Amino acid sequence: MTEDRKRSLRSQAWFARQDKMGFYYRSFLKNSGFPQDQFEGRPVIGICNTWSELNPCNSHFRTIAEHVRYGVLDAGGFPLEFPVSSLGEVTMRPTAMLFRNLAAMDVEEAIRAHPLDGVVLLMGCDKTTPALLMGATSADLPTIGVSGGPQLRGVYRGKSIGSGTNIISMSEQLRAGEVTLQEFHEAEGAMNRSHGHCMTMGTASTMASMVEALGVGLPENAAIPATDARRNHLARMAGRRIVDMVREDLVLSKILTHQAFENAIRTLAAIGGSTNAVVHLLAIAGRAGVDLTLDDFDRLGRDIHCLVDLMPSGQFLMEDFYYAGGLPAVLRTLGERGLLNKGALTVNGQPIWENVREAPCWNSAVITPFEEPFKPDAGIAILRGNLAPNGAVIKPSAASPELMNHTGRAVVFETIEELHERIDDEDLDIDETCIMVLKNCGPKGYPGMAEVGNMPLPQKLLRKGVRDMVRISDARMSGTAYGTVVLHVAPEAAAGGPLALVQSGDLITLNVQERSLHLHVDAAELEHRRAAWMPPTPHAERGYAKLYVDHVLQADKGADLDFLVGRTGSPVPRDNH
Repeated sequence: MTEDRKRSLRSQAWFARQDKMGFYYRSFLKNSGFPQDQFEGRPVIGICNTWSELNPCNSHFRTIAEHVRYGVLDAGGFPLEFPVSSLGEVTMRPTAMLFRNLAAMDVEEAIRAHPLDGVVLLMGCDKTTPALLMGATSADLPTIGVSGGPQLRGVYRGKSIGSGTNIISMSEQLRAGEVTLQEFHEAEGAMNRSHGHCMTMGTASTMASMVEALGVGLPENAAIPATDARRNHLARMAGRRIVDMVREDLVLSKILTHQAFENAIRTLAAIGGSTNAVVHLLAIAGRAGVDLTLDDFDRLGRDIHCLVDLMPSGQFLMEDFYYAGGLPAVLRTLGERGLLNKGALTVNGQPIWENVREAPCWNSAVITPFEEPFKPDAGIAILRGNLAPNGAVIKPSAASPELMNHTGRAVVFETIEELHERIDDEDLDIDETCIMVLKNCGPKGYPGMAEVGNMPLPQKLLRKGVRDMVRISDARMSGTAYGTVVLHVAPEAAAGGPLALVQSGDLITLNVQERSLHLHVDAAELEHRRAAWMPPTPHAERGYAKLYVDHVLQADKGADLDFLVGRTGSPVPRDNH
């Protein structure tokens, strides 16, 4: 590294000073045994760790961080690990999504405040990935993402079971009386049997795939199982690579271009990924200053086939996906069909096509050929109409084909509490042709827009063998879930969107092919209902929840906080000492 490049390192504003404050900065770090030459022009690499015992998906991150550290040292860097908020889907209430933007603030300010030249992001559980990417994007240093990897496949009574997906199916079986409580508990122990995040193509695996498709992670980042030694090897190589990225000044804004987001959207369709990725990619793009809209998801993903036969859309799990060739095999297929921006830059310094052009597929049952796809034309669909003027999303690969064009009578639940109260009432006026509507569960109405959009079906219909119905809400649903579920309706009910005006008995038509969601109520009646509508009581009067409700954007804008959109970079803070 040249003397000019050494002097340009951001960390040298702290460590190159030969005065009182230079003494201060160096001396306190020397209490860990760091020698003087660590401070003399070596790139300082922050290892941003979301390890927490309250977040089981990230429980192995101390080990991953050590392997990153080895890589940084291998390449002549100075690694310093730091913690940020860890968002675990398993234990957080009311929903981890409420705290995504808070964690993003934590990451951004931690990067900005400390003497860092580059950052390695350790992320696994659903919201840790977008939170870290959002914060790092606003700070705009050289950055590389390392995902924690999926769990090993669950195995119950000789059959593969998947986290989230089979939780939902078995809970419905329990409610229908088809499995015993003992069998239910037995499956719990068989499902989550190793470190790692959900091994279905849920939100965690989807976002790990987005990291790789965006070019922010090294090839194979998405699918290596958490307990596979190759996950630790990837972490070490990321540690080595980030040092070179600092030397090359390869900052995140050079990677997160519109071309990169187009690649991610097409990849999302090809893997049958989570609808949550729509909100997260919009938010990350907003931080990067990239003009990404819901229409881009429909334009780019509409004719993309789902190539990956994974739960919840199919039968296999992430472990199988990795052995079959992982995401590089999918990206190669897209590239060969002209569906990949081949020149998009990635963190290893190569265009994405150079990373995947020779990627093999070892199992065409798991990663299907484009000519014989697992599910044709199954990219996430963006719906519009008088019920969702600013858009709504549905995941066709996880929906029932016979319900994709359906008109039904609305059965409305004003709140999640009302849904839980009434859903198993034997007198509830509902049958399988009805459309279930859940209100006030969007970004403001249920702060964080919890994953409650895939409403449980009434017990009396489960007993009849009904396993899917059209469901519409302003909420999200877990990426591990399935069903004909319309989500992210915007504007949400709590913000006075048309969803707030729907009443039980109204007819609604869903037509996915025409991308339409229509409420059969005339404009005059809707205006009459609007005049009588009252906004719900605010959920919070203090703290972060109030800040969130006051400033959160709608789902079609990524549900970020309005004052966090954009990138400001990471200037050295003013030193008033």
